Parts: sequence; C-alpha cells; structure tokens
Amino acid sequence: MTAPVSRSGTGAPAELFFEDLVPGLTVDLGTVTVDGDEMRAFARRFDPQWYHVDPELAEASQYGGVIASGFYTVSLFMRAYVDHLLSRAAADASPGLEELRWLAPVRAGDRLAVRVDVMGARPSDARAGLGTVILTGTMLRLGPDNRPEQEVLRTRFRGWFALRPVETDPEAGPSSTEPTPVAAPAPAEPATAEQA
Repeated sequence: MTAPVSRSGTGAPAELFFEDLVPGLTVDLGTVTVDGDEMRAFARRFDPQWYHVDPELAEASQYGGVIASGFYTVSLFMRAYVDHLLSRAAADASPGLEELRWLAPVRAGDRLAVRVDVMGARPSDARAGLGTVILTGTMLRLGPDNRPEQEVLRTRFRGWFALRPVETDPEAGPSSTEPTPVAAPAPAEPATAEQA
C-alpha cells in the first residue's frame, strides 16, 4: 500500500519533510527588490504612519525619506519563505513567532537577500505526525557589488512539518523507508517584490 500524498504549503505534492529540516541547514530564499509603489500602497492601507506615507515629512526627518513599514518587510520575507521552502515542504501551521526585529530602515529599490536557518527540530508534543522546527529568518540589504551591507530583519519562529510517510506492504508488514538526503535549494533568480 502506498502512503497518502503529503501536500506542501501551497498544495503541491511535498518533497521535503520534517526529517530533511536538520539543524544547521541554511536555505537560500532568493533576492527581493523593494517596489516603491507597492511599499507605499501597503503603508497607506495597513500602516499609515507619516514616515511610511508622507514624502515631505519623511524627507525632513532623521530618515531622509519614506521608509517601509516593518510589516511590509516581513511580508516580503513571508512570500520568499513560501515560494522557496513551503512550496516544497510538507508544511502545516506555525505555532508562532518568538522574535521579530526590524534592524534597519528599508527603502524603495533596496535589494534584500533572504534566507532561513534551521536551529532545532524535534517531534511535536502537541500534534501527532508532525515535527516542530525552530527557524531563524534573515533579510540582508545588498550593495551594488551584491555583497551584504546590513541586516534589516531577523525573525525566529516555529513551524510544524509532517513526518515522512511510511509505505507499508500488507503482506510483509509495516516497514519504514529511509529518508532521502535533500540539499538546500539552489539560489533562485532575483525576484521583484511583485514576484516575491
């Protein structure tokens, strides 16, 4: 008998499972370019503080211009996380964030390298068939030479991921399949905020 198909965070068949998300693994989530129109539209809708929406006041302030809402920045992180990891992984819900820090202002046109590091993993005490993975996500502003200049966002959170399904042969009895080692995905092509 074949194990049921496990779904990724986007509904496709999953190829990564809890067992693949081992401590020490770093997953490159690509590069995002901050779109100024989208950044300001987000702020007008969800976070209309003057330094996010008023160019004149922002220009005359310590910021020297409009800066992104931190919630817009973390939304860019989330989209990259979904596109480059959750779209492949047997992801369930998340039990929550432990840390969310905005470390430097983000501006229109910034290019941000996004990654996630697996810090810990253990079978879930709360949800049978799932493992809890502790992750740290970071976004780094890139300079003209594509080298990281400054960390702009850091978050630490937990995710639930399904254990690898066990295939059984009704005549031979239950047996588990060995997990296939999975390398971190290759770096993606740079994406704009609309794509990310």
